[in-house]
Amino acid sequence: MTAVLDALISIVLFVVVLGALVLFHEAGHFVTARLSGVRVLEFGFGFPPRARVLHERPVDPDVLARWEQRRGAALAEAADDPDRMALVEAMPRPTGMQYTLNWLPIGGFVKLEGEDGDAAEDPRSFGRAPLWKKLLILVMGVAMNLVLAVTIFGGIALVGAPDIGIRFASVEPGSPAAAAGLAATDTIVSINGQMYDFYDARYGPGSIVTQLYDHAGQTIQLGVLRADGTPATYTVTLRSKADVAAGKGALGIRAADSGFQPVVLAETSRRPIGESLSIGWQETSYWFTAIVGALGQLGSAIVTHPTSAPPVSGPVGIAGELGQTFRSEGPIMTLYVAGILSANLALVNVLPFPPLDGGRMLVIVLKAIPRVGRRISQRAEQATYAIGFLALFGFLIWVTFFDIARGLGGGG
Repeated sequence: MTAVLDALISIVLFVVVLGALVLFHEAGHFVTARLSGVRVLEFGFGFPPRARVLHERPVDPDVLARWEQRRGAALAEAADDPDRMALVEAMPRPTGMQYTLNWLPIGGFVKLEGEDGDAAEDPRSFGRAPLWKKLLILVMGVAMNLVLAVTIFGGIALVGAPDIGIRFASVEPGSPAAAAGLAATDTIVSINGQMYDFYDARYGPGSIVTQLYDHAGQTIQLGVLRADGTPATYTVTLRSKADVAAGKGALGIRAADSGFQPVVLAETSRRPIGESLSIGWQETSYWFTAIVGALGQLGSAIVTHPTSAPPVSGPVGIAGELGQTFRSEGPIMTLYVAGILSANLALVNVLPFPPLDGGRMLVIVLKAIPRVGRRISQRAEQATYAIGFLALFGFLIWVTFFDIARGLGGGG
């Protein structure tokens, strides 16, 4: 029963978090298109098949007039051909912009007139918009995810980032830790009453580990949580700086093979709004750079070891990570993971691969080059998007296979 509940929590978190990130991305396209005068046909919540139309705006009179003119001319031409007449009479009447609810509850989409290279007659179609306007509409989805990542990371710092303790695996015999009475699996939570959150390692005074080295040779007060959860305070004289320089630990604690285990505490640390905003930008840049490195590793892994597990997670792996983070570290750290995913979504979408936003921008720029653009037909453009979509779908299936294999195997 617990496993079923854990799986349900993971699925719900995945749908809510990823859905919100995708909707925020699409809202960037939607708002920019509307403000720039490009006709939006549909804003969909979720992905098709369609469940219902939530709201429909009135049809633009100019659009309706052009449709009636085309229909009238087609009826006149088909007057002596009953089969053709039936086809003309079945021409769908144009609709106003629709807000729709769709059955697949992951994110949403924006449909613009002429966005796939269609030869739309409406002067407000995406296909007829100037180059700068097309690129602005497409890039704003990426920009919105970056803004969201900055907001999440900075908001956590402003409202209160969880303080982090470190749990160690063992104590060196004859060390200051042993003399003070510390024991394996204790968790250090403070030094001289100062607690440290997970932002301190990059933007503050440093982590608990670095602070122990900085206080070498000094007598300090260590705040500790014993293995049974009991709080305690120890007075410890750390090893000298000379001992530390010789390779000895200042306190004499040892980490497990995977390093010191971070422990998320109930206490939080808040920062001023200016510092929080700065942390938001820096943290987004940090993860953006890390994701670039991960994509490079992915490309190398695909080329050199295509049958091995890739160094990235797909939908199943992301859902599992969200669920695990929520259960073990709480909602704030889950929100932090959402910030990472938002930065990830921004970077992935800017890649020059159709049908991602970056790929669409690449095609649009190529079409704007006279000698090159003449060779890219509407059919070729649409085929490029279709092939790119199939390739991305195949990649997701490949990654998901390894996600499931890792889950069944109990590790990575």
